[in-house]
Amino acid sequence: MSGPVPSFRPATAADVAAIVGLLADDQLGAAREDASLPLDERYIRAFDAIDRDPNQMQVVADLEGQVVGCLQLSFIPGLSFIGTWRGQIESVRIHSSMRGSGLGQQMITWAVGVCRERGCGLVQLSTHQSREDAVRFYEKLGFTNSHFGMKLSLDT
Repeated sequence: MSGPVPSFRPATAADVAAIVGLLADDQLGAAREDASLPLDERYIRAFDAIDRDPNQMQVVADLEGQVVGCLQLSFIPGLSFIGTWRGQIESVRIHSSMRGSGLGQQMITWAVGVCRERGCGLVQLSTHQSREDAVRFYEKLGFTNSHFGMKLSLDT
């Protein structure tokens, strides 16, 4: 990536609309997110809960004052693997104009570094089965497809 260098920082309430816009900017997100303004209050409540929780971090990639990427980091304690903490990376999105620029690799590398700093023994993530490019991207970064991920929608 040449030119201006992005910074990675915890998101603020002022970033939530841009984050939701990124989440909605693909085929899957367009069907499940609502980026219309004013934002649905559930996004604001979710951000507030993330922001208050010391084991959660909503992160943005900021490039000259513009939010061009996002992800959520969760730090999960566990008894397995002799009490190993896990870093969980979720909801990774890169602005469509920045895809292929190297920003995603920089952001994931940064997130893995934060997990190391927090004492995590492993980092995990999931991606939708239809995101074949994302699977190849994560494998290129050293992630292995070692588990099956399953979800149960509770229709709340």
